[in-house]
Amino acid sequence: MAETPTHDFIVVGAGTAGCALAARLSEDGRHSVLLLEAGPKDDYPWIHIPIGYGKTMFHPVYNWRFETEPDPGMNGRRIYWPRGRCLGGSSSINGLIYIRGQHEDYDHWAALGNEGWAWSDVLPYFRKLEANSRGASDLHGADGPISCSDIPGRHELIEAIIEGAGSLGVPRNDDFNGARQEGVGYYQLFTRKGWRSSTAVAYLKPARGRANLRVETDAHATRILFEGTRATGVAYRKQGRDLVAKAAREVIVAAGAIQSPQLLQLSGVGPAELLRRHGIGVVADLPGVGENLQDHLQLRLVYKCTKPITTNDDLASWWRSAKIGLQWLLFRAGPLAIGINQGGLFTRVMPGATRPDIQFHIATLSADLAGAKPHPFSGFTLSVCQLRPGSRGHVRIKSADPFAAPAMVPNYLSAEEDRLCAVESVKFARRLAAAPAVAPYVREEYKPGPGVASDAEILDWCRGNGATIFHPSGTCRMGSDPAAVVDSRLRVAGVSGLRVVDCSVMPTLVSGNTNAPVAMIAERASDLILADAAAGRPA
Repeated sequence: MAETPTHDFIVVGAGTAGCALAARLSEDGRHSVLLLEAGPKDDYPWIHIPIGYGKTMFHPVYNWRFETEPDPGMNGRRIYWPRGRCLGGSSSINGLIYIRGQHEDYDHWAALGNEGWAWSDVLPYFRKLEANSRGASDLHGADGPISCSDIPGRHELIEAIIEGAGSLGVPRNDDFNGARQEGVGYYQLFTRKGWRSSTAVAYLKPARGRANLRVETDAHATRILFEGTRATGVAYRKQGRDLVAKAAREVIVAAGAIQSPQLLQLSGVGPAELLRRHGIGVVADLPGVGENLQDHLQLRLVYKCTKPITTNDDLASWWRSAKIGLQWLLFRAGPLAIGINQGGLFTRVMPGATRPDIQFHIATLSADLAGAKPHPFSGFTLSVCQLRPGSRGHVRIKSADPFAAPAMVPNYLSAEEDRLCAVESVKFARRLAAAPAVAPYVREEYKPGPGVASDAEILDWCRGNGATIFHPSGTCRMGSDPAAVVDSRLRVAGVSGLRVVDCSVMPTLVSGNTNAPVAMIAERASDLILADAAAGRPA
């Protein structure tokens, strides 16, 4: 195999974490960095237009288009799992929503033995990453790379839902990333002046001219190379050629919750029995690699609207489509600059809950699936998920072929608490739709529909219709116990020169969208990595 020049650091995966890492590690010019991305450049125009989410959701080039194995908790269905496949990764194709999670999420990580990951530890990194349109404060940053913007204007339907939620005891909240998450209001989005602010745009684009940073696209990592138990490089395929890149200091895997454990397993780091079954030599027997899979299950309640004020109506009419197109072209405003979901709601539905346990994504648009063709009627969606599911699944290779997708088994609704929460979530959504401020906008409940009434019927509907909300996490869990994969400095156990930095290191799923927490993890990881390098500490 041909060999490329040696770099200090090799980062595998140019997604949310990888772009941030490559930029930060190369920032001071002291270290050379190679960033490998299996997909192409982010030069598809619809990546950068916020509403282009619908154009990339099923794209064969810019999306991995994964599917789970038949899930027993979902009536044996395979669940479609989109993941970004280009510079920026899923930050280039996601729903743009800026949510950090709850302070308690991070304090819980620390309580599990992960020093340096409490809320007080991670807040400076959240502030560091954001250029918030509201300016700097104790809770927000104004000078970071990623733009976080308020949604301009107000929508009649969202305002009605905010009022309706208030009648159910849910207060208005103008900052879900402020002192408290609980409440209802408008999301902030990862946008800047009507454009998507992916990590490829925010971090990588300003760094591309650095002499010490090399970015290779269409470069699919096939395995991590070891000398004994030390990671020394990465084998990858580019344009049909098998190549080798050597790392003088560290290999950092940032391929996400599906492909990070897959690459570790392909490289001999994982459950020994699984590796031997596929003829892979064991470098480190780590039974936790690929386990602890968690995800937010999306339950989409769809309503026909009494007034033609939805995005469905905009897209169904040629002249309204032309109008919103001109809004974006001339002013970088309107529905094309916002994306799909405008409203958010965090509340409690389970008995004894002391903090929000469910989240709504409220869209002035309806479709059978997220990103699919809108319905031919005025419609809106109340999409609800449980924030901290108890169900756990796994990701495991099915062969030694690095180009074959692994087996993804989420085990949705396998925990009793998750089944109860799913039913209560649907009931709350229906109470919200029936609230006096919202009811005048509801022509009928299209899904689940009035025929789904009892708790058993609701649960069966959830099993038959639930889908991912695109937040798989936890498969290379951070911790100090034998089932952990990385330590609190994100170093892989049992080997040296190897770290994992992405959503797979989360011990437990954060209470909300995962893009911002992953960028935070990358920001903190870059400080840890550079500190270790400066001190001459082995990775």
